[in-house]
Amino acid sequence: MTTTDTSEKGLEALIEKSLLTEAGYIKSQSGDYDRNYCIDKTQLLQFLRKTQPTQVSKLETSYGKRFEERLFQRIFDQIKTRGIVDVIRNDIKAGEVSLTLYYNLPTSQLNPQAIQRYNENIFSVTRQLYFSNDQKRRSLDMGIFINGLPLITFELKNNLTTQNVQDAIKQYKTDRDPKEPLFNFARCLVHFAVDDELVYMTTELKGQQTVFLPFNKGQKSEPHLLFPDSTGNSINPNGLKTDYLWKEILTKTSLSNIIEKYAQLVEEKDEAKQKKRKLIFPRYHQLDLVRKLLADAKTNGVGQHYLVQHSAGSGKSNSISWLSHQLVELTDTNDTNPIFDSIVVVTDRQVLDKQIRDNIKQFAQVKGVVEAITEGSKQLKEALEEGKKIIITTVFKFAYVVREIQSLSNKKFAIVIDEAHSSQSGSSAAKMSAALNKEAGEEEETTEDKILRIIEEQKLSPNASYFAFTATPKNKTLEAFGVHNPADGKYYPFHNYSMKQAIEEEFILDVLENYTTFRSYYKLQKKIVNDPQYDTKRAKKKLKQYVEGDSRAIRKKAEIMIDHFMQDVIGQLKINGQAKAMVVTNGIVSAIRYKLAFDAYLQEINAPYKTIVAFTGSKEVDGKKEDESSMNGFSGNDIPKNFKKTEYRFLIVADKYQTGFDEPLLHTMYVDKTLADIKAVQTLSRLNRAYKPDKKDSFILDFVNSADTIKEAFDPFYKTTILSEETDIDRLNDLQDALDGFQVYSEEQVNDLITRFINGAERDQLDPILDECKQNFINELDEEQQIDFKKKGKSFVRNYQFLVQINPFRNPYWESLKTFLKFLLAKLPNLNDTDLSKGILESVDIDSYRIERQTTLAIQLEGGAEIAPTPPDAPGSKYEAQLDILSNIIQDFNDRFGNIEWTEKDKVRRFLFEELPAEVSKDEEYQNAKKYSDRQNARITFEKKLVEKFQEFIFDHTEAYRKFTDEPEFKAWLANTLFDNDYDQGAA
Repeated sequence: MTTTDTSEKGLEALIEKSLLTEAGYIKSQSGDYDRNYCIDKTQLLQFLRKTQPTQVSKLETSYGKRFEERLFQRIFDQIKTRGIVDVIRNDIKAGEVSLTLYYNLPTSQLNPQAIQRYNENIFSVTRQLYFSNDQKRRSLDMGIFINGLPLITFELKNNLTTQNVQDAIKQYKTDRDPKEPLFNFARCLVHFAVDDELVYMTTELKGQQTVFLPFNKGQKSEPHLLFPDSTGNSINPNGLKTDYLWKEILTKTSLSNIIEKYAQLVEEKDEAKQKKRKLIFPRYHQLDLVRKLLADAKTNGVGQHYLVQHSAGSGKSNSISWLSHQLVELTDTNDTNPIFDSIVVVTDRQVLDKQIRDNIKQFAQVKGVVEAITEGSKQLKEALEEGKKIIITTVFKFAYVVREIQSLSNKKFAIVIDEAHSSQSGSSAAKMSAALNKEAGEEEETTEDKILRIIEEQKLSPNASYFAFTATPKNKTLEAFGVHNPADGKYYPFHNYSMKQAIEEEFILDVLENYTTFRSYYKLQKKIVNDPQYDTKRAKKKLKQYVEGDSRAIRKKAEIMIDHFMQDVIGQLKINGQAKAMVVTNGIVSAIRYKLAFDAYLQEINAPYKTIVAFTGSKEVDGKKEDESSMNGFSGNDIPKNFKKTEYRFLIVADKYQTGFDEPLLHTMYVDKTLADIKAVQTLSRLNRAYKPDKKDSFILDFVNSADTIKEAFDPFYKTTILSEETDIDRLNDLQDALDGFQVYSEEQVNDLITRFINGAERDQLDPILDECKQNFINELDEEQQIDFKKKGKSFVRNYQFLVQINPFRNPYWESLKTFLKFLLAKLPNLNDTDLSKGILESVDIDSYRIERQTTLAIQLEGGAEIAPTPPDAPGSKYEAQLDILSNIIQDFNDRFGNIEWTEKDKVRRFLFEELPAEVSKDEEYQNAKKYSDRQNARITFEKKLVEKFQEFIFDHTEAYRKFTDEPEFKAWLANTLFDNDYDQGAA
């Protein structure tokens, strides 16, 4: 009786049989493989003699008896220099002839000659491939060749014989020497480690430093889920969990498609401007996404919307590049007509602009296919009119020029949006749609015709398909671009690669694994004699901002951050000693003060590291105007480049680089800013980029937010983000009824103004109508009603602009009312809202400040929560100030934020190391000694002034003064420490 072969060789045979019988490969022998040239000689010569006999004959004449040797050497050298991807895609020159080593997939089934050429390619599989001249008995489990050139190697393991994919990975790392010709960089396309459950891949073997990435489909943690959300592969009822690799990925057409459209050999420059080559092979989720998008667009044509939710750090830039250049070539189901005339890639992130541009250019064989819009409206308009195939721009640039683009509705567009946010699901997308829809030479329209055309212009354009990419889709983004399921009324992404799966596959790091929270305690004191009244709510908010932004508080936090970085990051050799940190501040003033505090403390402790600060514009702080250039010593445009340098370890930011900034060496983040919702996810995710094998974890120290707040922000985006229901269109009816009820305007006035406006009336024909309505607003509404009217008016405009894009309704009055309200709201007076907390900051001072570490924990996410549509606006109401005397406000503030046992030690520490040395430092006699005398005399003067200044505070700090005068050792230590800090800082 013959039993099932469950051995490793049985797995080899299973894969080989599938490739031979189902995929159409041929079986090749290891004996035909030349270990010196890394070529299957039999297959290569058979291919060349059959497809290019004339060229082969010329080479045989030219090379003579050494024909094979010289031909094989030439091909070997070309692959070594150019890499297998370029050699396969493009011809090589040998002697006086040009040789094609592979024929591309036919772009259409209507070209029989191209089909015949492609079918002459020889796809072969070799089992037990003996690859080494030095260790002749060593063999690979399997190799795949095209026309005799090795493309893919395999190491196979079998769980039934107690070995798995990790053993295959270990074998590649320990027994497959990168110095062997077959394992040289870019000699092969990819190396697969495979067992019956999992697949891993690498494109470069580097011994123990080799990085393997998962190439798995993922599986669902719960059966009802729409998309996989966990690592691994699902149960396959028809075979092995991993048979998709040889039954789907390695079919002839699939492998050819990867070679021609996905594989890349890119060249990057490191900090020392040394060139480094990198071979890219698509991850499974990237390949699956792009192929599904292309298939759907081919079937359904133009006018579709696609939302792609792929985790931050999961390779969206490459996915966008692969999609964009293939959309250019995409034809309809008859393989005759291109579906799109131009592809417009829209990115908000300047950091990615060049990256995407360079990636797409690799695949564009014809010069001028890619046009990057760097010069504004004229360049973009010309690119569209000239039919440039791929146009890369920003939302800002596109929105700026849409008014100038004419006669485009006879063309078809694919709009690929990187990091889709509400800016693309609001008026920016509407303007884009209007530009793409506009017709030239239209007939005379009635007023209603014009209104209806405006409505149509605001909808997502029917002559464009939208491909929106984001890791964190908002409710509006899901409703505008997502897939609506009529069965449950919910909106889903078209494709999902979840944060959960990306973390489990170790493609990104779990940034919440080491989350440390701190709490600040403050004690304020009144510094004026009288006790005025202030608005308590606004006063307390200002007081909190005041204490957290105070230079002394920032200095204390800066010391905690730097000490942590030096001890727990650098001291623990995180990322092999290359780790960097980001400091997230609550505004430009804080960022500037952090920069000054960091620089001072780093100098005091003689740390070899530098800081960079990033913010927009300029700001005057403590009497000095600062911008990025003045503080960093170089242009703001050079921040990403300089931050890569070894000495720059801290990037201090104020609303910059918190999204779209990819620096794998970022390991630690210090947060001194309130974060919530998508902003929290985007900011903290700056740390999740992998840097294998050195980057194993990350740290977050948060001085403001609680662990619960962060968990609440991350949870909706941990798996698949789902919109629970669509926005109710009756919201517009309710808002219209409420606005009409105020009787500020009449329907006749709305229609009269819109008729004049769309027919091009002079400006002075509009104002009388608006001024009359403005007068009604002022005279007929009390203050509470005025606030409510303005809030509802803004809400109607905002909701209409969103809903008109995604709903098929045609309501001319709503369009008219929206335009009318935009004009009227601009003319209405600002409502009086006197700030009754003004002046409080000049009336208080910080008595004590302390920071205490609370806890370090791993925040556990659950996922599964759905997000709701944008909620209706609550009724507007007037802000009611609550007044109280200053002393009560301070007492209440101290009770809330300083509710700990304060000791004299807190005050003494601040006095000894901040206030006292500051008093001495600005003394004129000591200043002259520093400038005009030597160090010893300056020190004598410093100690003398120290005693004098201390005496001035004898009644405030009696115990400290007694210790200073009674203990010579303490006095000498304090004088030396304070003098060295001051003198050395001044010298620097």
